[in-house]
Amino acid sequence: MTDLTGTVTTAPTFFYGSHTHCEHEQFGIQTRLGNVQVIDNVAIAPRVPVRPGDSIEVRGDLVHDPGKASPIIHWTHHDPAHQHPDGFIRWNDRIYA
Repeated sequence: MTDLTGTVTTAPTFFYGSHTHCEHEQFGIQTRLGNVQVIDNVAIAPRVPVRPGDSIEVRGDLVHDPGKASPIIHWTHHDPAHQHPDGFIRWNDRIYA
C-alpha cells in the first residue's frame, strides 16, 4: 500500500471496470511522484466530490500501467472479502473507504 498526498488536477469522470463490471471514478492528482490517476470503485466506496485544486490524501496500490502515461493508484477502498489491505481517500476531513 502507498500513501500519497496531493492536489486534485482533474474533475472526476466515471466508467465501468472491464474486470469488475462495477462503476469507478477517476481523477488526477499532482503528488511528490508527479501526476497520478486515482481509480476508485464507487460500487464499494462512496463517490468523492472533489474539484481541481482540492487537497487530498490517498492510500491504495500504486501501479505503473504500461498503457497509461501516469501511474494509477487503486484499491482506495475497503475490501469486502477481507483478502486485501484496506485503502481510503481522505478529503475535507472525511474518509471515503
